[in-house]
Amino acid sequence: MTTLSRSHTAEANVLASLDPATGEVVGTVPVTPVAEIPAVVERARAAQAAWAALGLDERAARLKGAIDGLKAAADRIGELISREMGKPIGDARGEANHAANGLAEAIDECVEALRPEVREDDRVRSTLVYDPLGVAVAITPWNFPVLMPQECVLPSLLAGNAVILKPSEETPLCAYEWFKCVAAALPRDVFQIVFGDEAQGKALVAADVDLIAFTGSRAAGKHILSVAGGGLKRVILELGGKDPLVVLPDADIEAAAAFAARNSFRNAGQVCVSTERIYVHRSIAESFEKAVAEKARTLKQGHGVEQGVTLGPMVNRRQKEHVERQIASALKEGARAIAGNEPRPGNFVAPTVLVDVRPDMTIMREETFGPVACIVRYDDVRDAVRWANESPYALGGAVFGKDVDNAERVARQLHSGMVGINQGCGGAKGTPWVGAKQSGYGYHSGRDGHRQFAQVRVITRPLAARIQD
Repeated sequence: MTTLSRSHTAEANVLASLDPATGEVVGTVPVTPVAEIPAVVERARAAQAAWAALGLDERAARLKGAIDGLKAAADRIGELISREMGKPIGDARGEANHAANGLAEAIDECVEALRPEVREDDRVRSTLVYDPLGVAVAITPWNFPVLMPQECVLPSLLAGNAVILKPSEETPLCAYEWFKCVAAALPRDVFQIVFGDEAQGKALVAADVDLIAFTGSRAAGKHILSVAGGGLKRVILELGGKDPLVVLPDADIEAAAAFAARNSFRNAGQVCVSTERIYVHRSIAESFEKAVAEKARTLKQGHGVEQGVTLGPMVNRRQKEHVERQIASALKEGARAIAGNEPRPGNFVAPTVLVDVRPDMTIMREETFGPVACIVRYDDVRDAVRWANESPYALGGAVFGKDVDNAERVARQLHSGMVGINQGCGGAKGTPWVGAKQSGYGYHSGRDGHRQFAQVRVITRPLAARIQD
């Protein structure tokens, strides 16, 4: 079993995880000194060759040894998720249990993606093999602090890489519990964890590693890419989003409004594919706006661990202030709040619905990551598409309309990497999670995403008939 990437001492600096709803300390972990990170990488490098030599099936068998422990720990991990970042307890336990119950299937999907693939013509047979890159780093976010590590760590380990996980400083405890369950099934130093903030993340990016998988802000992604470029390291980035929703004139207003409210306010808007920009046809705008506002007012806001709470706090004071600044700016620029925009204590922000919003407002251009639904009216769908595509972000999106073929034609004009029609942007099983423009650099999940954590090599030999010739 792999332990923390530093020794415990009485004088060690610690990272305290705070409950964003109460400010109480949930727990602490020791910070990994930046000076120790080269040694962490060296241990990973030393362990990687033997891990790769086990072969794909044996690596999968070892990882499946983590299933029982993860299932047993799932509810406890869910409670930590809720306490560390404010997610309602049902959603938090749902995330942890989904990770645990889906682990076997996720491993099998990665194995299938990483198996050698044979292609041949009338001359030669080529085998595509998916080999390890070496040492991989996964720097993961706080909003899905268990599912995101699992999405990035599993394919990397199964490809034969040694992996170093650096979870968000906002959610170290739940990430550590998940890490311990997985690491217990693996050889020593194949999977390690580093605790800290930006300093530790930058040190890992600059270290002698071969792959960096990162989920987080566009600014941090740009820094990673610039540093990693010097060594031509493999980089997989899932960055920010500013997802558009286009509501066509023939849309089911109730269904579109329900989706808009759910996707704008879920997890207090702290989701990379939250709906942040809504474009609704003027002919149905008044009814749609009223329906979204009514749904916003039904949400129960409070401490995530309380039963019945559907909306928790912002993850910290900094994020609350960012959201409040954007709302204030929009109101100053001429928007109106028809729900929310009420003072809330602590790190809470009331679910807010803004109308009379214009595409050129700051809140329509910068990522919000908070519980705000911004509604713009349009007359011509070509304007809605143009406004949706003006953003540098292009992660997800949605189009609602009863004429599904027409809705799909509109969807195909959006720049987003993933677009849902009369639903969210999540695809069928096996499809990748992919962003376009400045929301993604590479991608993960599904067969094609899993393969990005490996080095593809083409081994070609002549066919027997050609040898006889």
